[in-house]
Amino acid sequence: MNMVDNESRKRRILSPEKKFQIFLESQSGKTPVGEILRREGIYSTDLTRIRQRVKEGALERLAERPGAKKKTVSQEEYDKLKRELEEKERALADLSVELAILRKKTNGGSWER
Repeated sequence: MNMVDNESRKRRILSPEKKFQIFLESQSGKTPVGEILRREGIYSTDLTRIRQRVKEGALERLAERPGAKKKTVSQEEYDKLKRELEEKERALADLSVELAILRKKTNGGSWER
């Protein structure tokens, strides 16, 4: 085996769609698995790994409960919301101090006279 053969045998990175297409074709039974492996340039261990990941993904999705999905926010949105919360907490603390001062001035906080 010369250097050119080594370079031509670099592993391809398959897209998720391609992996799923290979999975479906291998499960259909219409084409021998060996032929699929040769055509796609993958090993049987690669196909085993693809099958395992498809199974894990399917089980994960089937285990989800119906209803509202958890929302995710970007890091930028998270930071913005965190700053806003901190500002509101500071404002609440300031108002709490003002309320305490007013209560002291009104003899224990009773507004009725």
